[in-house]
Amino acid sequence: MPKLKNRNHSPHPCRGRRHHGPALADPDAIPFTDAEWLEVKPLVRRSRPLGSGSKTQVTLRPDVEVVEKFRASGDGWQTRINDALKSWVKTHA
Repeated sequence: MPKLKNRNHSPHPCRGRRHHGPALADPDAIPFTDAEWLEVKPLVRRSRPLGSGSKTQVTLRPDVEVVEKFRASGDGWQTRINDALKSWVKTHA
């Protein structure tokens, strides 16, 4: 591996201190104190709840009239399709 030129090296932690002076002089850029960090709330990530582990994702292309019929019955239409399929499986097992 070729030796890197000095300007391509990662700066040593001590060498980077010269850049901290101007930042510390800016009143809007003053670092948090330990007490302030204790008050910081963690980032809350909102997403869908974890599944039960008993389902699998598939791509299904039913006829338009089938989907329209289930959608017309309101929210939860996908769950009702699943229930209809489960019922069919039980009666045809």
